[in-house]
Amino acid sequence: MTTTIALAGKGGVGKTTTAGMVIKYLIQTQPGAVLAIDADPSSNLNMVLGLDLDWTVGDIREGLLDQVQESLLAGGAAMGALQGGVSKREYLDYQIRQSVAEGDRFDLVAMGKPEGPGCYCAVNHNLREVVDSISKNYRYVIIDNEAGMEHLSRRTTRDVQHLLIVSDPTQRGLVAAERIAEFRHQLDIKIENTWLIVNRLPDGVPDPLQARIDAMGIPLLGTIASDEKLMAFEFSGRPLIELGDDSPVYTAVAGMMQKLNL
Repeated sequence: MTTTIALAGKGGVGKTTTAGMVIKYLIQTQPGAVLAIDADPSSNLNMVLGLDLDWTVGDIREGLLDQVQESLLAGGAAMGALQGGVSKREYLDYQIRQSVAEGDRFDLVAMGKPEGPGCYCAVNHNLREVVDSISKNYRYVIIDNEAGMEHLSRRTTRDVQHLLIVSDPTQRGLVAAERIAEFRHQLDIKIENTWLIVNRLPDGVPDPLQARIDAMGIPLLGTIASDEKLMAFEFSGRPLIELGDDSPVYTAVAGMMQKLNL
């Protein structure tokens, strides 16, 4: 069985860093391989994981549309095939599998840029089927979403066991987290559990912040303190997944994963 964990939150709150620490924890403590899906158009999870990113699913999608245009001119796309008799599904399946960036017990698929002008419905349907087919080969799937989750159900039909909404201790971050929590009910996928993580909180949860969190109705999974080593890694370009196990950021996330019995 594959366990899917999705992360969401306002830009700049440390969502991608948290996703990297979740992946670090899983590959160090759990059996089976991990698939990371970077569903944020900025596509920087690869830097956190120390992987090169040659091309994204967005690039492949645009390439397919170019192929469709060429095949239409040749009279083939109307029959569902590209030039040479290759189906759109076969083309996407091959190209996406080739685009997977491989790490040590984890792989990465980057979704890349959003759709441009034109109709993408059929293409997105095929993309979702291919990504879901690839996901079945992994014990864990970690999805790092864009600021909102508007496109999560376009990326996967998989149930999500844990949605981790990341915020910083600001009103803007918490308002965004609250909106994401409300929006999750509109998705065409089942989310079993939703949790709040507050990042960059120096020492404990102040009473006013706790009252605000209680009013949101989202269980607080944990908090993460700032880490000077993390900042040094950021400035040097060193992958954050190489942070030591004694890093306050990693130990906090590891403790949260243990609460989830992972």
